[in-house]
Amino acid sequence: MYDIIIVGAGPAGLTGALYALRANKKVLLLEAKSYGGQIINANKIENYPGIEVISGYDFATNLYNQVMRLGAEIKYETVVKINEDRTVVTNKGKYKAKSVIIANGAVNRRLNIDGEEDYIGKGVSYCATCDGNFYKNKVVAVNGGGNTALEEAIYLSDIASKVYLIHRRDSFRGDDRYLGELKDRDNVEIILNSNIISVSGKGKLESITIKDNLNNKKTLDIDGLFIAVGQKPENEAFSNVVDIDENGYIKATDEVRTKSDGIYVAGDTREKMLRQLTTAVSDGSLAATIAIKEMK
Repeated sequence: MYDIIIVGAGPAGLTGALYALRANKKVLLLEAKSYGGQIINANKIENYPGIEVISGYDFATNLYNQVMRLGAEIKYETVVKINEDRTVVTNKGKYKAKSVIIANGAVNRRLNIDGEEDYIGKGVSYCATCDGNFYKNKVVAVNGGGNTALEEAIYLSDIASKVYLIHRRDSFRGDDRYLGELKDRDNVEIILNSNIISVSGKGKLESITIKDNLNNKKTLDIDGLFIAVGQKPENEAFSNVVDIDENGYIKATDEVRTKSDGIYVAGDTREKMLRQLTTAVSDGSLAATIAIKEMK
């Protein structure tokens, strides 16, 4: 029997574990992939209070090591169900807890275009800091309009010979300072009011087809495509113990309680206005603190 089981080892989950372990609770982290969540792919973090700049990998690794030194247990298993009695079922076993914190984050959205799935790992990527170095002096494209897309385009412009930045609207959602930096780079070409409709190649990605708002089509010869069009939660497995909104996020009070006693939610997976590193760690600390207070 664990005091707290935490689903997900991203910033929210690791912070929850940190607070629970410091309260001398027995904690199990269940993580489907690797510790750190999406933040581990960030090239630079520049908006975390007290830290001027740090890579996402270093931030996540420092937090992970801090938690492990306090005695956390982590198992790399996929959670498939949570029962009302707080038994957590994974693809490998079952674990019982007094409290459960769901902190599974979100996954990268797909474009759902012809050929996308076929070329993942063969030219299609969702993480420039993970795969960018494969495209040194090559031609790449980034698709998206938020800060992630702009940051990835900046990062890739230092590696690739040419970067196309493609966005379906006529303006970007991202920060003006990132956009200004991109416009100053000679090897970056911005294409607005356009959607990527297909990717193609022989064994690996060789080109993409884009269509503008006037239905004009154009083919771009590229070596890599980096898709940065947001994230989505994967919470269907928990629908028996939590309420889920129309976008798939878990509904909770401001104090991260769900509709089920002893089951809490933290981080990007929950319904809220702002999804940032600061709000993830805030959720994690709050969820653990309330779970401890209400533990039976």
